[in-house]
Amino acid sequence: MQSEKNMAQNCEDEHKEINKEEVKKKKKQLGGIKTMPFILANEMCDRFAATGSHANMITYLTQKLNMPLVKASNTLSNFGGLSSFTPLAGALIADSFAGRFWTIIVGSIIYELGLVSIVVSAVLPQLRPLPCPTQENCEEASSLQLWPLYISLILTALGTGGLRPCLVTFAADQFDMSKSGIESRSWNFFNWHYFCMAMATLTALTVVVYIQDNVSWVWGYGIPAVAMGISIIFFLIGSPLYKKVKPGGSPLVRVAQVIVAAVRKNKIVAPADSGLLYENTELDASISSNGRLLHTDEFKWLDRAAVVTDEDKKDSTSPNLWRLATVHRVEELKSIIRVLPISAAGILVAASQAHGFVIPQARTMDRHISHSFQIPPASLSIFGVITVLVGVVLYERLFVPFARRFTGNPVGITCLQRMGIGFAVNIVATIVAALVEIKRKEVAAKHNLLDKPTPATPISVFWLVPQFCIHGVSEVFLSIGHIEFLYDQSPESMRSTAIALYSLVTSIGHYTGTFLVSSVHKYTGKERNWLPDRNLNRGRLENFYWLSSGIQFINLIYYVLCAWWYTYKPLEVVNDNMEGDVELAAGEVLSKPLYDCKGNGDIEHARDETH
Repeated sequence: MQSEKNMAQNCEDEHKEINKEEVKKKKKQLGGIKTMPFILANEMCDRFAATGSHANMITYLTQKLNMPLVKASNTLSNFGGLSSFTPLAGALIADSFAGRFWTIIVGSIIYELGLVSIVVSAVLPQLRPLPCPTQENCEEASSLQLWPLYISLILTALGTGGLRPCLVTFAADQFDMSKSGIESRSWNFFNWHYFCMAMATLTALTVVVYIQDNVSWVWGYGIPAVAMGISIIFFLIGSPLYKKVKPGGSPLVRVAQVIVAAVRKNKIVAPADSGLLYENTELDASISSNGRLLHTDEFKWLDRAAVVTDEDKKDSTSPNLWRLATVHRVEELKSIIRVLPISAAGILVAASQAHGFVIPQARTMDRHISHSFQIPPASLSIFGVITVLVGVVLYERLFVPFARRFTGNPVGITCLQRMGIGFAVNIVATIVAALVEIKRKEVAAKHNLLDKPTPATPISVFWLVPQFCIHGVSEVFLSIGHIEFLYDQSPESMRSTAIALYSLVTSIGHYTGTFLVSSVHKYTGKERNWLPDRNLNRGRLENFYWLSSGIQFINLIYYVLCAWWYTYKPLEVVNDNMEGDVELAAGEVLSKPLYDCKGNGDIEHARDETH
């Protein structure tokens, strides 16, 4: 009888093992390079639509709605700030309960509604004031005429909140982003992801902007709307192939739990031996599939949250997470705290690029490529995009192997070094912009055109190209490095939220740019205002660029200090056993270089202890 029971039990165990193997095999079949056409199609159409609808928006506001230049610039900065703020909310929703897949779907639909609304505002003549070709004494659009446009901008901003923080992380989820997985690939995911986005931007800046300037605004806004609609369908078709990471619960709740637990134990002294702090592998399993975070000595006052007291021992089955946190959860909060000062350095860079004055500059210059063709002002951005496209390839194929010889780092330089170079290059771009503006006004003065903003000044618009190219070089280092840094150094369960920090930095930068432009416009005088409403020839835009360069230089010093003191997160080495559980690597505590973020840090073998 007993033997029959044992046989039945063995059969049941074997059946479970077979099921587990089938589940594991099925999981391995999901994701991978085969999902990229569907995911990247959605993201490229998003970038195509965003660039196509907003790159030339300042022209639409000033030429079609007769907005003053500074007001138009601030309007776009404010809505740009909103578009960069909503990704934080979208990331929290995705990481908490909705998951990245459904957040992308909902965000795409809302974004599409916004694009359709922009088309409607361009179609109806009742939503525009009378034309003003001379740009003097123009009748501005009324509030009633502006509200449909504002609603469309709000919808696109809300849709962006579901797309921007989730698309890049959802795409990265399809690959093995562990240390061994990254080092086994001959290509860098983030470099080539950015390359695809730049291709979409380039297409929008050439095709869509040309249509807006030379065909009609209806078609110019209609094409991005159609492209976005098609991308939603394409993204849904690929659904059966995707690896969909389950949300690990609200990261904000976990952060709050750690803080509350630490405050409750404010009179308790954390032990010198971190091995005495509370750990629970099973509790952290859903938020640490790539390995738990190991203890660090920074922000030790938070360690109190992981101190086990007599009251905590009363309930041995499940801990009260508002009183007791694991080391991993404490280190999640520490990781976020550590990346904040680094990310904050990007605020002033975003502020320096938020104004969009280069398009009105270009309109006053000779834009002829041939006798019959003029390049649209907004299309000048293609030179920056082309620089990014070429720069990513050169960075991957030439710079990394060259730098590797000196650093010994498999990916050339660290994320922080890459970002630092980007900050410095961006200052150079702003200095070049100031010098070009001085040259432009000298030519205007020479030809007695200072008081005539409408005729083109006989200076080629291609004088503006160097600053776009230098900005492109800055993006290759700064933007890609920043995104990769946030993805790698954030806790794995908070990656959408961490990527949203990049957008949040941009958002704050946009609002900072609005404040800077408004302040300069208000306090630099009315006769020779640095930023005049109509005639840039009588302004002092170069002084604004000099001011921006000085602010960025101070910001660079701040960044260098933050990067110097930054500590990379330590992560335990894990192995997948047959059941797919996380197995702690046995052995002593070791310290090795960390190249997950293309940088240096500590990978430590976890102790063979359980608590």
